[in-house]
Amino acid sequence: MKLEELSGVALGSLVQKGEVSPTEVINYFAQRIEKRNPSINAFTYTKIDEALVEAARLEQKLKSGESVGPLCGVPMALKDFLPSKKGWPNSHGGVKSLIRIDPEDSMFCKAAEKAGAIAIGKTNAPAFAFRGTCDNKLYGPTSTPFNTDYNSGGSSGGTAAAVADGLILLGEGSDGGGSIRIPSAWCGCFGFKASVGTIPSVCRPDGWTATHPYCFNGAITKTVEDSAVMLNYMAQYDPRDPLSLDHGKKDFTVLMQKPIKDWKIAFTYDFGIFPVEEEIKTIVKNAALKLELAGAKVDEVKFNFKHTSNEFAELWCRSISIDTSIDMEMWRREGFDILKDHRDELPEEFIYWNDVAFNSTVMDYRQFNDMRTEILDNQQDVFDKYDILISPVTICSPVKNADDRNTKGPKTVNGKEVEQIIGFCETFFENFTGNPAASIPCGLDSKGLPVGMQIIGKKFRDEDVFAVAHKFEQIMPWSYEIPASREV
Repeated sequence: MKLEELSGVALGSLVQKGEVSPTEVINYFAQRIEKRNPSINAFTYTKIDEALVEAARLEQKLKSGESVGPLCGVPMALKDFLPSKKGWPNSHGGVKSLIRIDPEDSMFCKAAEKAGAIAIGKTNAPAFAFRGTCDNKLYGPTSTPFNTDYNSGGSSGGTAAAVADGLILLGEGSDGGGSIRIPSAWCGCFGFKASVGTIPSVCRPDGWTATHPYCFNGAITKTVEDSAVMLNYMAQYDPRDPLSLDHGKKDFTVLMQKPIKDWKIAFTYDFGIFPVEEEIKTIVKNAALKLELAGAKVDEVKFNFKHTSNEFAELWCRSISIDTSIDMEMWRREGFDILKDHRDELPEEFIYWNDVAFNSTVMDYRQFNDMRTEILDNQQDVFDKYDILISPVTICSPVKNADDRNTKGPKTVNGKEVEQIIGFCETFFENFTGNPAASIPCGLDSKGLPVGMQIIGKKFRDEDVFAVAHKFEQIMPWSYEIPASREV
């Protein structure tokens, strides 16, 4: 039996029926990681011994008839960025001098373990998760399993590559500008970013840290159902998150099955401002039109932005750097000057934007809010008339890995200059507004590399994104063949 071909829910069901034990599952995937991870560099480290201890504990629960979750025994991974599992180390995205022991579990980790999944290791990410590619000075680039010359996308690139290659069946992502959706697109996975307030984000000492732009914890999975299961466990009210909302108890595995007949779906190639590769346009538009088979109506819509895509991308680079520049200043006051003593561990682009953020004026922050409002109003003009908005996830196919451990996006697309950190992605608008959004596989380009379609919902209507994604999964199921020849 090829366990890597199963969904998390399907494998969890086999474990609960006694057809395979949690220990057998962990050993199976541990062997697969050993053989295949060297070629894609998805994992920064594994904790197989700890996973086997947890597997034995689950076996005892199964024998005694105790309740176990739907993902019982399913291997999962955590992102090597912010703290995600108490007692495990994190490197803040491959920054050697920042390696610390996690003081707590992330929301994803708590939810996945409650659902029965077993943490098996941590996956690669760029420094401070600051870019739409996955590469860093400590561990190097992560590749898409479809062609190891090309990048996995970021920042949650290690997780997406591991899920795509069947090294795990689900894993943790975080999303401050598309970091769940971008690598999901370039690796052929399903990645969902919730509405603001749906999944609690408790930050201290500043409770509003994850709000400019909105940053999210979430899952990258093989199927829509696996992601819906994870949201069932992650969506909850926490009064210590100032934006947390009580949506009541929703079952997203049920809500994703509602029909989308007569839904009005808006489509845009480019939001009127992004240069987009012609091949991406064709693949995503053809995919969006498939939803008409389910009775939906798909219309192309126009936007009226005053600013360019590069101006918005630079706004994101500056605003996402607010908290990291504060962190570095606080560390400096405590005697740890990372810019002075460990500058070589950080990308120059990251240093540049942190300087910009630190030296911004009050009018710069006013401009931030004005431009963020421009995005909100333009998008809401569409949602006043439509139920769902669809776009490409990225404006280009995966980029080749650089040889300097500093892979960035393309310099130009269709002859137009592109901001290389996030400007090649159509994802970060939803981090400014807080709308739910997902990346779903919608085909392969002429090089055999995956393309992702972005499904955007009205704020607090996460279930609508799942309904469209689930219907699309039924209409265009994806099962892409990953080369077996990379095993060592």
